[in-house]
Amino acid sequence: MFSKNIVFKNFQLKKNVKNIKKINNILKQELIVSSSLLNSFTTDYKYSFKKKIVKKYKNYENINLIGMGGSILGTEAIYDYLKFKIKRKVKFFNNLNNQIKLQPNRKSINLIVSKSGNTLETISNLNLILNSQKKNKNIVITEDKYSFLTSLAKKLKAEIIEHKNYIGGRYSVLSEVGMLPAQLFGLNEAKFKRFNTLIKNKSFLNSLIDNVSFIYKYASEGKNNSVILNYDESSENLFKWYQQLTAESLGKQNKGIFPIISSMPKDNHSLLQLYLDGPKNNFFTFFGFTNEKTNKMYNTNLFGKFSNLKNKNIGQIIKAQRRATQTVFRRKKIPFRSFEVSRRNEETIGELFSFFVLETILLGRLMNINPFDQPSVELIKTETSKILN
Repeated sequence: MFSKNIVFKNFQLKKNVKNIKKINNILKQELIVSSSLLNSFTTDYKYSFKKKIVKKYKNYENINLIGMGGSILGTEAIYDYLKFKIKRKVKFFNNLNNQIKLQPNRKSINLIVSKSGNTLETISNLNLILNSQKKNKNIVITEDKYSFLTSLAKKLKAEIIEHKNYIGGRYSVLSEVGMLPAQLFGLNEAKFKRFNTLIKNKSFLNSLIDNVSFIYKYASEGKNNSVILNYDESSENLFKWYQQLTAESLGKQNKGIFPIISSMPKDNHSLLQLYLDGPKNNFFTFFGFTNEKTNKMYNTNLFGKFSNLKNKNIGQIIKAQRRATQTVFRRKKIPFRSFEVSRRNEETIGELFSFFVLETILLGRLMNINPFDQPSVELIKTETSKILN
């Protein structure tokens, strides 16, 4: 356990004391070297927007969120994870979409996020939305420099909010990029900021460091597929965020970890056979919730071998499937770790964001690669521009 709300069980491996000491030293150094970036995970971080902007738009029920990759994935994760708390109607535009049709004259905010201000897909989607809803208010989050988006924002008389240039998109979830939308959703941004508490928590730090040591060992042995067995539909976008974070940060110099999201228990009926008896190049993460209120089974139509479902709810059935799968994995000596979350709130998703960001940075340093750049992505952008010209 690394917090009162999350029970974390690490990989069952013998600890490598030498690696643990090395990771601990890297972590201490990283807290200094990356202090500006990691500061955005703390309550000390100073946003580049004022509270009055949230008050100004608090009565807008409709929000169109437009972005790509790290500019939008963290916000989608927050929205789905905490949807039960959110009263606003939110639409996400996170891929090129030929079917953008919005109701005209609806009081809406367009929240556009692009660090560079020149993201092709974001600008294309925004163009269609502006044509569809001409009276929307526009808020742009982008770097403080000349770009197409800053020029367009001035033309539209939009609010322009600075995207700090030292925070990469995939690390930006607890900066302006994720926290302005969260506040517009009516969520408490301060509750997401668990970093200072966590790095003083020995249980958290020991779990993090052991976890990084084990993943590094698996990757060094050729187990490069990180399969997330997700038993919570509302956390799918959390793991899409994690997928980008891991893939884009670590996939360099012929190294990397391939994050694969598996929807459980649905994938018991499609992929589980491969996981159990296929190539042994995977390590797994079980993720699920406990104690959530879910629909109860109706006893009337349950009999015979399914009488054991009487008085059960869907959550209990999912938990039983998760435990059964873990039992089989142990029997077959398939490596896995598990997260069980007891409360769905800002604090728990904030803790998960912090854990996975630190995990990724530390793995990058161990692999001797820069976890903060993505040089090859620019190749596609350059070639696309050449073709369109």
